[in-house]
Amino acid sequence: MGREQTLAGRLLAEHLVAGRLEPGTEIGLRVDQTLTQDATGTLVMQELEALGLDRARTELSVQYVDHNLLQADEKNAEDHAYLRSACRRFGLWFSKAGNGVSHPTHMERFGAPGKSLAGADSHTCAAGSLGMLAVGVGGLEVALAIAGEPLYLRMPEIWGVRLEGELPPWVSAKDVVLEMLRRHGVSGGRHRIIEYHGPGLACLSAMDRHVIANMGAELGATATVFPADEAVRAFLRAEGREHDFRDLRAGRAASYDIEDEIDLSTVEPLVAKPSSPGNVVPVREVSGTPVAQVVIGSSANPGFRDFAVAAATVRGRQTADSVSFDVNPTSRQILVELARSGHLTDLVAAGARVHQAGCLGCIGMGQAPAPGTNSLRTFPRNFPGRSGTADDSVWLCSPETAAVSALTGVLTDPRDYATVHHLAHPRVFAPARSAADPRVFAAPLPSEEAVREELVKGPNVAGLPDFEPLPDEIEGPVLLKAGDDVSTDEISPAGARALPYRSNIPKLAEFTFTRIDEDYPKRAAGSPAHFVVAGENYGQGSSREHAAITARYLGLRVVLARSFARIHWQNLVNFGVLPLEFADPGDEEKIRRDDVLSVSGLHRLAEAAEFTVRNQTRGEEYRVGHSLSPRQVDVLLAGGRIPQLARALH
Repeated sequence: MGREQTLAGRLLAEHLVAGRLEPGTEIGLRVDQTLTQDATGTLVMQELEALGLDRARTELSVQYVDHNLLQADEKNAEDHAYLRSACRRFGLWFSKAGNGVSHPTHMERFGAPGKSLAGADSHTCAAGSLGMLAVGVGGLEVALAIAGEPLYLRMPEIWGVRLEGELPPWVSAKDVVLEMLRRHGVSGGRHRIIEYHGPGLACLSAMDRHVIANMGAELGATATVFPADEAVRAFLRAEGREHDFRDLRAGRAASYDIEDEIDLSTVEPLVAKPSSPGNVVPVREVSGTPVAQVVIGSSANPGFRDFAVAAATVRGRQTADSVSFDVNPTSRQILVELARSGHLTDLVAAGARVHQAGCLGCIGMGQAPAPGTNSLRTFPRNFPGRSGTADDSVWLCSPETAAVSALTGVLTDPRDYATVHHLAHPRVFAPARSAADPRVFAAPLPSEEAVREELVKGPNVAGLPDFEPLPDEIEGPVLLKAGDDVSTDEISPAGARALPYRSNIPKLAEFTFTRIDEDYPKRAAGSPAHFVVAGENYGQGSSREHAAITARYLGLRVVLARSFARIHWQNLVNFGVLPLEFADPGDEEKIRRDDVLSVSGLHRLAEAAEFTVRNQTRGEEYRVGHSLSPRQVDVLLAGGRIPQLARALH
């Protein structure tokens, strides 16, 4: 079969333990590695406790501390201590604060062609740059993988994107993925694996591919896959891990469910306007727009090259006095390499503010911009308010565009700046041998020591709530009407105010939906069961399962939407919230906030794919459906995955 000759098809087949590789059906995959970070990992460790795990059953599992690095009070430090103790207890690797952002750091130290990776972060797909099958999922899915359970997914279509030509000067990998978003929007990759192939790959390094694979999450893709070729071998050699290399490419008879092509020579500098990664236009179209902040870094532009190009561009120059020029190194070793090469000095001399290695501004933990100003970032996302400023205006671009705009104080096409100032596009090369130091990672304890390890829990680490089974009939008000492309950042906000409570569900619940309706938590407190109604692609963005569990804690039982983003759809099921889709998308517009809805016969979910929702306020009925597997139906009927497992054990 042609699909099985694709690289994605080969990786799926190698890890398949349940189901058949037919698009739309549920499959189960063996998980070799897992990745968690501190914004999601605390819940994962609590879930491992609830599962009664003795020791991780994956080949390798790593817990990173990269998101919540600001320590304005004791909460983040308490959670980090808890994570370290849980890693020692359950047999995980631990990467402490300052080691770097999970995705590029995992790529540097642990990524290996041919392996499967399940990560409690939507940008886990970045590891596809090494020829891995890497999927971002909710934390509970990762906890179950650590416990040795398969990862269940809806079998995606395989979308082949052929790359031709070579990138012109002042255009880089970020512009390639922005071109994909310009063409296909934030839901174009839903239920698809994107596989890049073709002769254009020759001009893309492994870290260039990381940039493109990372933002497959912004396209809504299940995963992104690149071949493991000489570029990957060179990367692993520089990291001292050439022994992990495995040559992996699509077969000659490969055929794809969907096909696309990009001539790299025609790509130009692009920028995503506020407030969606899919709102992409050429930089020249918005040239001259004032910029008050420029931030370089994040998992979307994490490589040495991305910082070095910016450093070479600003060398000997000064950034505009109206601009805060912020640099977020993405890993400890890249920070060392920038210092050794002199690029760090060039950045600082040009006016840069250098921060610690981590996510920081990307997740709204510091570097919040002033309201009414434009912030230009080499980040993956610009959802409303994600920066930490409620009324923000965040733009996404390449390091070349960012660096030149920092110099001019306005959005500037780097090609135009280069022409005026006779500036050649910098040619920079990563060190032949990286500054990797494996001693900065704490290896799992031997089993005999791990069993004696006590979990360190501060007062902010609360227990998981217990949810009751799904009733046969649900009646309640619509407490929220939402539009299209609602992100999990809008459901459960990131940022320095909310995320420190990530281990405390009752407290974190107070922030639920407040970016859409600040009174939602108060109104939900007086409603034992309620509905949320939304448009297309509900729950896009971050994999944080908090967006499902806090709403469920407040009484959410059913979400009616035109369509759902993949990860959040599964997270809703995992915590006992029923996701239903309108048969007639126009029905969504008929429902108003505070209408009382009811749906019955839910104990027949396994037999019935369609139900009728009654609007008791308006005297109307709407047909709705689901695409849940029998396994997911069992989870919902039990009230969620953890109650299901707990009842099975007792």
